[in-house]
Parts: sequence; structure tokens; C-alpha cells
Amino acid sequence: MLNYFIPGGAGYIGSVLVETLLERGDQVTVVDNFFFGQTSLLHLIRNPKLKLIKGDIRDTELMKTCLARADVIVPLAALVGAPLCDREPTLSQEVNFTASRALIAMAGTQQMLVMPTTNSAYGSGDASHFCDENSALNPISTYARMKVDLEDFLLSKPNAISFRLATVFGVSPRMRLDLLVNDFTYRAMANGHISLFEGHFKRNYIHVRDVVKVFLHATDNFSGMRGQVYNVGLSTANISKLQLCEEIKKQIHSFTFSEIENGRDPDQRNYIVSNAKIEATGYAPDYTLTHGIAEIIKSYPLLNEAKMRNV
Repeated sequence: MLNYFIPGGAGYIGSVLVETLLERGDQVTVVDNFFFGQTSLLHLIRNPKLKLIKGDIRDTELMKTCLARADVIVPLAALVGAPLCDREPTLSQEVNFTASRALIAMAGTQQMLVMPTTNSAYGSGDASHFCDENSALNPISTYARMKVDLEDFLLSKPNAISFRLATVFGVSPRMRLDLLVNDFTYRAMANGHISLFEGHFKRNYIHVRDVVKVFLHATDNFSGMRGQVYNVGLSTANISKLQLCEEIKKQIHSFTFSEIENGRDPDQRNYIVSNAKIEATGYAPDYTLTHGIAEIIKSYPLLNEAKMRNV
């Protein structure tokens, strides 16, 4: 049994992670400010191994208190996504970089630091758009630039692992519909049609439960993985937006899509990501895009677009 400290544990990834940790008998302390008014951990309140605190990662004294009893720290507190960071530039700088950096600095050398960053840091990759962990970083958004700067500091700690996550998809108690697979599938159900800008742009994807799996994999194999950065995504899902629509159409046969010629996508990310390094450690994802699309379709009657987007 380990004692986990998870700032931001009531978010999209955290809500799945916390439930998984409790199911396997770990102690979990969550600090979250419930920025979106979410109740994603309410069904776990009865578990005596969960300590839930309404608070803020910017509260240094609270962070010190929570860190003191932690074996593993998974910093998830963040304003996630380029649009939200652009809308809240001061707050995102305070939370995503300044306070997160302070938390990392306070962590002890015997504690395990496992942190998600983002493979959007690659921007558009090289001439072939291929990226591995040694590729030059070219963050396009403010969100990605802050994650790059934070990762630099994180890796100065000998007891840290950075996971550059692909675009996450799948159902979570704190659902998000502004992530590409979730968004496209929801819109295919709700509207029946999507018009695409630059549909050839590619990116990589990973299911939210496979993100949780890689965190557990890291703590189980920490001594051999510490001090490293790893891409985490589905090697079978380096696909374009057009290809994603084709995958969705396999399950929603009435869905149609088209590409707007001469249009420009405000999100200029376009890359193919290698996940060979994390796979070499024995990690393998469990969920495919097909699984994730089916989940969104099944959950469609329960989805509320107004409440399930970060912007």
C-alpha cells in the first residue's frame, strides 16, 4: 500500500486515478478547488482511505502538510488546454507553472514524482512530423510552453518521471467533451456532420484509463524509470482528423464529414509520435480508439455539452 498525494484529483484524469487507487487499497489525499463545480469523487466519499480537501495548489502551507505523508505525488492541478489558458492567462501561469514548480521543489528525494506533461510540446515535429523523446520541442500554445518549462525543472529532480501524454479520450466521472475524440464523437451523435479544417493533420491518442495504467506502471517500476521522459500514446492511433472521422463513421453510420478547402485550423499541431520507449518498459495500453468511441456513444444520453467543456 502506498500513500498518494494528488493535487487536482477531481479532474478528468484524476477522477479515474483516485478510484483505481482506492480499489487496490492505497491511501489517497486529494486537494482540488473544484473549479468546474464537479462532483466526480462524490461516490468515493464513503471510502476511509480517501482524504478529500477543498483547497488550492497555490496554498504553500497546505501543500507542505499534504506532502509530508506522501509516498507518491501525482501533480494534476492545472488549467488544461490551450483555449482555457488563453482565456485565463494569469491564473494559468500561477497554477500551471509557478505553484506546480513550487510543489515539485518541496518534494523530498525519497518521494516518487510522476507527472503528466504533453506531447503537444512537439508542435509539428520535423519534416516528416515524426517525434520521439529526443526530438526538438516546438510548443505552439501558451499551455504547451508552460508544460515544457515545467518539465525542464521536473527532470532536474532525481526522483521524477515525466509522461508526455497523447490527446486523451474516453469516459471519466469528470467528463470532458473538448478533447478531440470525445468532441468529434459527441458532435457526430448530436449534429450528424462535421466540417474539418486541415483534416490531414495528425496526432496521437490515449485512453484515460491507460493514462492511469501508466501512472501505476511507473510506481511499480520506479527505480528503472526515474529521471526519464516518456511519450504515452497508442502506437496504433497516430492518425489524421479525417481518419478519426472514418473510425467514428464505422460506429455511427449516418455520420458525414467534409473538409473545408483553404481553411486554417487554429490548432496547428501535426505530428506522429513514437511510443517505443515506454513500450520497452513492459507497458501496453488496453483500450483502442474503437473502445473509446463506443463509450461516448453509449454515454451520449448522459452528456451535457455546456457543463463538460473546459471552455
